[in-house]
Parts: sequence; C-alpha cells; structure tokens
Amino acid sequence: MRAVAQQMFRTCDTLFSRKMSTDAVEARPSNIETAAQMDNVLHLPSSSQTFNVGAVMERAHHGGGWLLSGIIGVNILTLGCALVSGSAFNSVAITAVHRQIFLIILLLLTMLWMLFYAVVTSKKDQAVLFKDGHAGPVWLRGGLLLFGFLSLLMDIFKIATYVGYLHCDSAVKVAFPVVQAVFLIVQTYFLWFHAKDCVQRHTNFTRCGLTLLLSTNLVVWMAAVTEESIHQTEIPDLDVNVSHKMYRASYGSVKCKCSHSACDTFKDAFYYLYPFNIEYSLFASAMAYVMWKNIGRLVGDHRRQSVKFYPKDVRVGPVMGLLLAVAGLVTFVVYEVDILTEDEKNRNRALLIHFIMNIVIVSLMCLSTVIGCILFRLDHREHVSEKNPTRSLDVGLLVGASMGQIIISYFAIVAAVATGARGYLNALNLSWAVLTVLQLGLQNYFIVEGLHREPFHVMQEAALHTNAHAVREHPEMSVVPERQKSKYSMTSSPETLSWKRRVLKEVCVFLLLANIILWIMPAFGARPQFDHPIEIKFYKFTMWSAIVNIGLPFGIFYRMHSVASLFEVYLIS
Repeated sequence: MRAVAQQMFRTCDTLFSRKMSTDAVEARPSNIETAAQMDNVLHLPSSSQTFNVGAVMERAHHGGGWLLSGIIGVNILTLGCALVSGSAFNSVAITAVHRQIFLIILLLLTMLWMLFYAVVTSKKDQAVLFKDGHAGPVWLRGGLLLFGFLSLLMDIFKIATYVGYLHCDSAVKVAFPVVQAVFLIVQTYFLWFHAKDCVQRHTNFTRCGLTLLLSTNLVVWMAAVTEESIHQTEIPDLDVNVSHKMYRASYGSVKCKCSHSACDTFKDAFYYLYPFNIEYSLFASAMAYVMWKNIGRLVGDHRRQSVKFYPKDVRVGPVMGLLLAVAGLVTFVVYEVDILTEDEKNRNRALLIHFIMNIVIVSLMCLSTVIGCILFRLDHREHVSEKNPTRSLDVGLLVGASMGQIIISYFAIVAAVATGARGYLNALNLSWAVLTVLQLGLQNYFIVEGLHREPFHVMQEAALHTNAHAVREHPEMSVVPERQKSKYSMTSSPETLSWKRRVLKEVCVFLLLANIILWIMPAFGARPQFDHPIEIKFYKFTMWSAIVNIGLPFGIFYRMHSVASLFEVYLIS
C-alpha cells in the first residue's frame, strides 16, 4: 500500500509540475516574468498547492462546461437577434413589448447569477486564488462607471417619458427601464470588484453564468443599436432632394398621446444618451469575456506596474488634438443644423464642410500614424510573448470592428467610381472613403504593434538585472559606455524621456483625441451616407440602408475601442 501511495503522489506531483510550467510560464515569457511567476507559484501555501492538483484534474475534463456555455450563448444571441429584428418592423406581429419582456427575463436571470457569484462563489475557500493583472485596468473600469452613469440617466428619462403613456400603452415599457437601471448598478458593482478574478471553484456554473452575462449585454446592445438606427435613418425623397428624419416612437402609435408636457423633452434627451448605453454594453461584454477566458487559469501574481501620467510628457499632441476636436465639433453642429433645412444650397454647403473636415482629420491621422510606425521600426523593444486574453481580445475587437467602416467605405468607393465621381461633392466623398480605408489600416498596425511591445519599464528592469549580474561576475565591466547606457536608461519620469518615447506619446494622444471626435459625429447623428444621395441611387435605399445600419455601429465602436487601446499604448510607451 505504501508503494502504491508513493506512486500516486509522484504522478500527481508530475501532473502538477507540468501544469505549472504551462500556465505560469506561458508562450515563453521573458526571464523576469518567468522568475516572478515561478516565485509566486512556489510560495503558495501548501493547502493551495493541494487544491491546485484538484483544479488541474478538473480542467483536464472541462470540455463539457465550455460546450454547454457555448450552446447557451448561441441560443440566447440567436433568439435575441430574431426578436430585435422582428420588433423593428410594424409589418411583423412582434412588438417592442415582446422584445422587452424577453430582455427583462434575461436581465433578472443575469442579476440572480451575479448576486450568487458575489455572495457564494467568490466567498468560498480557495475560489479565487489568482488575479489577472492585465484584466480590468482602473481606466477601463472608470470608463465603465462613466458610461453606466449616463446609461442610468437615460433609463430615468425613459421612465419619465413612458409614464406619460401608461393610460394607453403597456406598462412593460415602464418596467423595462426600471429593471435595466437596477441591472446597471448590479453589473457595474460586479465588474468593478471581480473583473480580475481567475475562478477555481464552481467553474462550469461560472462559465455558464458569464456566458449569460455576455449574451445579455450583446442582446441589449443589439436592441439599442436597432432603436438608434431606426431613429437616425433617413428616408430620402429623391424627386425633391429633401430627406427627413424618421422619428418612430417605440412606445406606441400616434393615437396614444402623452399625459404630461415634458414627454418630448425627455424623449430627445434619452435619444442623445443612446451612444453611451451602446458603449457601456460593449465594455461590459468585453470584460465578461475576459473573465470567461480566465476561469481555471493559473497565473503568477505579476501585477501591472503603475505608470503615472505626467502632463509634461506631451505638449504638441494634446494641443493639435484639441484644436482638431473643437473644429470638428463646430462643423458637426453646423452640419446638423443645415442638413435639416429644405434649401438645397444649405444642404450642399453642410455636406461640403463635413466632407472637408473629415478629410483633414483622417489625413492628419494618417501622417501621425506613419510617424509612429517609423518609430516602432527604430525601436529596440522586444515583442511581448506572454499569453494574455485581454490583449488578444483587444486586437480581435480592433480588427473586427474596423471591418464595419471599411465595408461602408469600399461600397462608397465603388458607387463613386462607377458613376464617374462627377461634381465636387462626389469627388470629396470618394477621397474621404479612400483616406478612411488607408487610415484604418495604418492605425490598426500602429495599435497592434504598440500593444505587443514590451513596456519601457520592463525593458529597464531587465537591463538593470542583467547589468547587476554582469558586474558581480566581471567587476571590470562596471564602467559602461554612455551610448550603451542610454539604450535602456528610460524611466517614466518626464525629465528622462528619450525623444522616441516623447514622440510616440505625442502621436498616441493626438490619435486618441482625433478618434474621439470621429466617434462623436456619427454617434450623435451625422449620417452623410443618407444625406448624400449617390449611394442610394446606385444601390437603392433598401440595400444601402442595410449596409450602413449594419456597418456603422461597428465603426462607431471601433473609434471608442481605439481610444482605449491608444491610451494603453501611451501608458507602455
């Protein structure tokens, strides 16, 4: 019996050691990361090591949990997509009430699971032994908090609006924003405190719960995008060259009148808050996906080194970016005012100003991005080899979301070229589309390259460790030539920034502000795709509206996601 017990112990120890080498040291990280991770793993208490053997055994048979959570997610998303699409048209016997009942059920189930996780799962012994230092950074959670507050404000305005229709419409339309407001509070609390968790207990149930959370946020996003697209979609009358906004209230027919005078004010207010609610749902979905990927993951406790923001680090980038953002806001206001007039001259002038402003913005972004890419080619920092679900998700979302704007641009290019691009508006529209495709490609390369570079403070630590070791073995090497020291003598202090770091930071800040103004204009109502009739005449309204209403939400999300990614590149540069 003793021999059998010893053999079992050696087998478990071998299995544990193999798993540690796979999870704690993933994809050949650097020597510093390897040492830090192994030191943290080896200094775990004995009870934790005993549990980890069981965790490894559980992960070896976790295929059922991943499969079940995937099935749940696919079914929720498919049913939600069908209900959201069906309720968008009056000719289908699915109303907004049916969609909101489905969403209320999803929100309540998701809240129950989040409460169970916070009260039961996370409190169990050895349930969360590890934290992913890359997941849920404070600036991302701060953005979630800001968008959540504005989404809560939107729900309050919705409640105030729909209360005025209770005498002639369904009470579900009041109940939905009430439930959604509670959901926003619970989910923001949950993600703020648990976004970094690497769960080791109740793993299958937690996978299914996080899939429910992810799917619920995506269905809420689809519903918000659909309502916003219907609200902003323009129905052109090409015979008189006038288009009008299709303001279709989702709360009832024209026979149902509001019982108080503030309905129109509240309705206009919550429509302006839709972009923030859309971004909140996507932020929450991304954080839920990272938590799902981290279930059962064993990682070293290598926390992100805090990088302070020094205002003196950058000067030109913020000034140029702010000037561009202010100019963009002014032209956007002029565009929104003039495009609604029936005077064709004013409408053409509004389109001219809008096209020129966007061409200037994307041209300057292309130029600054090329400068940043050249600096990366001159940079000697190594590429990060550590496996990181957060970074992989950032890159996937960045490239995937950019396809929405790229599709719209290529369809516009084909329409302009096929019709000869006659007239200054058609020529400007063609130029904008070509420059947008170029800018998206360059910016994607710049951000992906920046996210995969070692942070400067890590390179500095590696150089210090290497130099200290070399000096101990060879004292005669204590005098290092100045030109070799300058390669890695870079700290986050503003006084010692090299010119390459400073220019990289300037480029990041400028691109960040430029992406903000490019997010604001389409998110708050700029639709030159419908105001300029060339694509509608070429593709017909039905096809072109489908292309724009599918691609534009991804393009809007791309700009906000680029802001977050550029801030990350700024911090590690």
